[in-house]
Amino acid sequence: MYTQSFLTLALTALAAATPLEKRATGPTSNEFTQGGCRDVMFAFARGSTEIGNMGAICGPQTSDGLKAAFGDAAVATEGIKYDAALAPNALPGGTDQKSAQAMADILNAMATQCPNSVIVAGGYSQGAAVSHRSIESLAPATQDMIAGVILYGDTQNTQDNGQIPGFDPAKTKIICAPGDLVCKGTLTILPPHLSYGANAAEGSAFLVQKAQAMMAAKKAKRAAEVKREVGNLAEKMVKVAVKMVA
Repeated sequence: MYTQSFLTLALTALAAATPLEKRATGPTSNEFTQGGCRDVMFAFARGSTEIGNMGAICGPQTSDGLKAAFGDAAVATEGIKYDAALAPNALPGGTDQKSAQAMADILNAMATQCPNSVIVAGGYSQGAAVSHRSIESLAPATQDMIAGVILYGDTQNTQDNGQIPGFDPAKTKIICAPGDLVCKGTLTILPPHLSYGANAAEGSAFLVQKAQAMMAAKKAKRAAEVKREVGNLAEKMVKVAVKMVA
């Protein structure tokens, strides 16, 4: 029943989509693994059976919102390469370890290779579960580099009490459409579960706000470091001048 209803509604949603809509982000995006670091790094896990590695329901739209705010060249969007099969939804935690590790690997790589960048992340449906399980497994230092996480139609919303375990709740936003029973801890797929394209602007706005706040904090920290370095240098110069006079 779960498989049949999901596929039927998914096909309906895809058929109703506007194929001529121009987007900056397609259903597949590998801008980090193929292009390296940018100011903002966005990792996204699509929902079960969705196409590409970003899907079509809300992943590309969320990426487009980030690019509209920061500029296409400033955002590297990376879809998580995981199977997005149906069966893992029924596992404890809402997905399998391999899928969670795939996202954790990308987030760890972003943090290691791009220490001056701001990382944001997100997921839809099973992709939200992948986000839960991957982010909770990260080292605290890596979690600290993630400015915000947006979760749509979160299959783990009820199970994890509306948060990602071990991760700052203030940096997480979970969007659940009215009538989406998946957000209430079931695997019952109804039309609201496929409606999250309408919430992408809200989701991207949250990530933009969190990214901007982290950018400002990084800038302030760097300014304080420069001021301290200048002060230390001035103090050394005074000491040298005193010795020269003496």
